[in-house]
Parts: sequence; C-alpha cells; structure tokens
Amino acid sequence: MSKSDEVCQSPCAGLILSGGGARAAYQVGVLKAVAELLPPEIHNPFPIICGTSAGAINATVVATHASRFREGIKAMESVWGNFTADQVYRTEGRRVVGRLSRWMAALFLGGVGAHRPVSLLDNSPLAELLSRLLRFPYIEEAIQAGDLRALSITCSGYTSGESVSFFQGAEGIRDWGRARRKGRRTRLGLQHLLASSAIPVVFPAVRIGDAFYGDGSVRQLAPISPALHMGADRVLVIGVSGNLSGGPRGEPPKRYPSVAEILGHMLDSAFIDMLEGDLERLERINQTIRGIPEKVRKKAGIRLRPIQTLLISPSQDLDAIAARHANELPRTIRFFLRGSGATQEGAGATVMSYLLFQAGFCRELIQLGYRDAWRRESEILRFLGVDPTRLHGRSGAVPADVW
Repeated sequence: MSKSDEVCQSPCAGLILSGGGARAAYQVGVLKAVAELLPPEIHNPFPIICGTSAGAINATVVATHASRFREGIKAMESVWGNFTADQVYRTEGRRVVGRLSRWMAALFLGGVGAHRPVSLLDNSPLAELLSRLLRFPYIEEAIQAGDLRALSITCSGYTSGESVSFFQGAEGIRDWGRARRKGRRTRLGLQHLLASSAIPVVFPAVRIGDAFYGDGSVRQLAPISPALHMGADRVLVIGVSGNLSGGPRGEPPKRYPSVAEILGHMLDSAFIDMLEGDLERLERINQTIRGIPEKVRKKAGIRLRPIQTLLISPSQDLDAIAARHANELPRTIRFFLRGSGATQEGAGATVMSYLLFQAGFCRELIQLGYRDAWRRESEILRFLGVDPTRLHGRSGAVPADVW
C-alpha cells in the first residue's frame, strides 16, 4: 500500500469547493477557521480536494500546500484579502470597449470575427498571477509524500458537451464515466484552472488537447461525484449561496426583470443550483441506504455506501454585501454594469458579486466565512474525526476579526 493510499484510510474526508467568481473569498474564511480549529498534529485534514471554477483555484492552493495546510491558507488569505479587479481581468476602458465591440460584431454582424477567440473580458492578468503564485509540481510531491490522495479540477467541454473532472492522484484511482460526465487522469496545470474558471461569454474558453473547455460549473450535474470516485466517504462542502433555502427573496417584483437579474439567474443556475440539487439527492440516497440492512445490501450486491456530508454556506445575503461595495469596482466596469441594473441592491447585484474582485468585498466575505465556521466548531471537529472535548481552553466564542 502506497503512502497516498494510507492517507485515505476510513474515514477519508473530501473537500468540495464550488464556483462563484469573487464569492469564493468566502471559502477562504471557512478554511482559515478550520486551520485554527484543528489540533496542531493534523497537517492536512482533506486527503481529497475537488474544485470548480474559482473554487478550483482555492482547491489547487490547498493541494499544493498539502504538507503545509496552515501556511497555504495564510497565503490564500493574503491574496484574496488584497485583491483588485485588474489582477483578474483587464479594466482599462479602451480594452473593455474593444472586446465588447468584437463580441457584438461576432454576435450580430454576419459572423464577423465569429471564429476568433472572443469574450467580454480579458483574463490574462489572472493567468499571470496564478503562474507566479502556484507551483504545480508540489501536487505530485504531496501525493508521493502521502499528504494528499487526489486533486480534481472540473471543466465543461464545449466540444463534447460533457463535464470533465481532470484529476491527479494516487495510482489506485481509475478514470470514470457516467452520463455527460467523466473523470480523466492527467498532470494538472495552469490551463486546467483557466478553463475551469472561464465563465461563459465573460472569459475566453481554453484549449486542452484537441478540445475547448469553459467554466466547470456549467453542466456539472453531480458536483460531489468526483470526491466519491476518488475514495472519499465524507465530504465538507463550502457553498457560496446566501439563499440556500431556495425561498423567494422578499416581495415578488412588479416590473419586468432587468438584464442583470436575468443574467444573475443564469449564473446562479450554473454555480449554485447543481450543488444544492446534488446535496439533496445524496441525502435521499443516504436515507434509502440506512433503511436497508448491511447484510441485505451485501447479498444483493448493492455497492452504495452512506456518505456523511457537512455544508458550510453564507449566513448572509452575498448580493446585499456586493451592493454595498459597488463603488469599489473600476469605473469602466461600473459603467457597463450600471446600465444593466447590476450595481443596485437586490437580485441584480448577483452579476456584480461574481466580478467584484476587490479587497473590501473579499475581506468582508472572508470574515463572514470565518465567523460562520467558528460558530459550527463542534460540528466541524466531529466531522473531521476530532473529539471537541479533547481541546482544552476553548471558549466556543468566535475570535476577534483580524482586519
């Protein structure tokens, strides 16, 4: 048995980091709290790590620091806590107008420029930032050292129409295939992160091999599935929805929805709805399995097993937080978003919340995630196999904010 197999002896925890653009700053706060909650002898609590879209970037940071979990979280917090939009996409007025013009020409003017790579925003600054910050060889080193079992990054194949989870992991993990989704072993690199985080239309698709890929949240029918295929028997899911109950937000509007509200609805359907649906489906399966005695399951050849889940999601509405930070956006981006209604409080602010890579917004989300996780201290510790009563001197109160 290899060291990477030993690290995933039952119980084996998987970490699921969903997409959501700038909303993924919330994940940093949750992980920061986890790092502080754990006793020092636990180095990496998540042998299996799965990321999608912006969550794929956070997942890769955790994986490359699998041997130094707390150090990796500090590095991630430093980047997110000092973000500016121009580190992610070009914000100069001339560039933004130029790309918008090319996009409109490709869409409406008889296909002019239709075969040229085109998107509303240029995310080349993100590529430069990630190439400086990430050391992809560390992934394999962590696997060989037994500090990590596997990392997966999910992308959406524009050519095949499939959700592809590219993974790098222990030798015993095999490729998998289901309807419209598959897992493919590879050596992960920068192109996988750029593809997974390429929000359709907003950022350009990325070529991997002979095909083009975009944001992994699109058509990701089963976001939890990659972790289970790679051996996890419990999963911590960090979501980015501030409306996880799925209930209506306030009074129904009496006017026609704005462009921003429609786009926000589409983004939420890609980034949030699939995750919520998969969690609900998994819980129904768990209930069914618990109702069948283990002997009966073995005799009938039923290989399904109960999967423990723990969901941490925002306790506040992220759209409302985004609306408070609207003025932090660069003037050119603010100008284009204002006309669509994206800078107003309410459902229209959803679009802005995905693009608000600014320190003020990101820091508030980090704080929120930090507080939300600390409030669930006992749940998190038990989920990770730690008896909370072992940890002396804990008051149970949330530590003072660091900002």
